[in-house]
Amino acid sequence: MTSAATPADRIGKGSGKMPDRLFRGVSRAAGLTVVVILVLLATMLVLGSVPAFKQFGIVGFVTGITWDPVAGIYGALPYIIGTILSALLGLLLATPIALLTAVYLAEMASARVAAPLTFLIELIAAIPSVVIGLWGVFILTPFLKGTVESFLVATLGRVIPLFEGPPLGIGLFAAGVILAIMILPTVVAISREVITSVPATQREAMFALGATRWEVISKAVLPAARSGIIGAVILGLGRALGETMAVTMVIGNAQKIPTSLFDQSQTIASKIATTFNEATSETQTSSLIALGLVLLVITVGLNIGARMLVWRTSGPALGE
Repeated sequence: MTSAATPADRIGKGSGKMPDRLFRGVSRAAGLTVVVILVLLATMLVLGSVPAFKQFGIVGFVTGITWDPVAGIYGALPYIIGTILSALLGLLLATPIALLTAVYLAEMASARVAAPLTFLIELIAAIPSVVIGLWGVFILTPFLKGTVESFLVATLGRVIPLFEGPPLGIGLFAAGVILAIMILPTVVAISREVITSVPATQREAMFALGATRWEVISKAVLPAARSGIIGAVILGLGRALGETMAVTMVIGNAQKIPTSLFDQSQTIASKIATTFNEATSETQTSSLIALGLVLLVITVGLNIGARMLVWRTSGPALGE
């Protein structure tokens, strides 16, 4: 004679499994959808790039420096260099400011100061890029031309070739500053959350040993939050690589390889945005699509490299 099933047994065998299976199936489908979208996007870019790669070759297209629709010659190297330099410059300018701001908001500021300041910083992310671009054209670039760029050219331009050239305001340096402003809220918000999530016991243990606040932050909080901070920087880099309108309005859109921080340049995204509607031939359209494929490869490659850096720097913690 078998005993009657308990309510817990009935839940495990009956209705309880169906919601679990449904949730598992929906979650799996959502995850696969993201992968499918990425594969379809990459496939579309590859197929659209075939005519350009057939005519110029992959290496020839990537290393080419001439973009001449009249002659039917297209090379991507100036735009690749402009994209990477502007993104790295923006990241270099934004990361120290973002990290110090996140530490202040998470560790030092009172609640009355941290809450409104956090809101104002995150509000920058909601400003449309074209509005930031307009501000950059009419306010930022004249300011940079008369102050920062003039100072750097006068003091460092004779010694370091990177700072040579006339301070025009419009150029690679202005694009880097614009990108720094645009990625700042992302890096600050994520870094602040990561620093806040560090267990309070680590801070209390350091204070109990007689450490100062600076020693607690530098030796206990920041090392524990290192991988999360690097992840925030990765997200900021991803946005900087793909930003279009604001950069297009201040970088100058010159079709050449920049040799100075103050040279006018052009990024892959700005090149596609400014010329795609004007493409009249199959080769030109295919070359612009190939630029998009190159940008995707650069973005994925830099993100993979950054993720490997995160795993290497926080390997023992990830295994716990």
